Amino acid sequence: MPAPSTLLALFAALLLAACGTPGNRPAPPGTIAQAPARVSAPGNEVALYALGLIDTGYRFGGKNPEAGLDCSGMVSYIYARAIGLKVQGSAADIARGGRSIDRAALRPGDLVFFNTRNRPFSHVGIYLGDARFVHAPSSNGRVRIDRLDDRYYAQRFQAARSYFD
Repeated sequence: MPAPSTLLALFAALLLAACGTPGNRPAPPGTIAQAPARVSAPGNEVALYALGLIDTGYRFGGKNPEAGLDCSGMVSYIYARAIGLKVQGSAADIARGGRSIDRAALRPGDLVFFNTRNRPFSHVGIYLGDARFVHAPSSNGRVRIDRLDDRYYAQRFQAARSYFD
């Protein structure tokens, strides 16, 4: 896996590229122009901060990178440091907050929830875009990026929540 600084630079470049326009070319005949997806500045801050924690060690109940992070501790830590928003408790507690959103409406910084322990909302991650999310799974023992469409997570996906406008 590339170094966190490389991932951060790559993510920043992707965000900037997404903001670019293809020039003043008209849409091809027969196409319907679509408005670009809304961008959330706080959400982008959360996503960028999350990338900086890639490869941080896992620790059950962990609430800071020095001691290790679990999934809800990671979310609480990132939201507090990146945007000053207090989000606390277990993954299920965090799921009770925020605004329920459709999976298709996910934006960077939004939260994705999974049933990984035969308990509703037992795992949480931070959405990055392009079906990728950052999380602190107990397996592998490190904060990492996975995909929502990976079989394991696709079968366990439960909900998405946004704490942004």
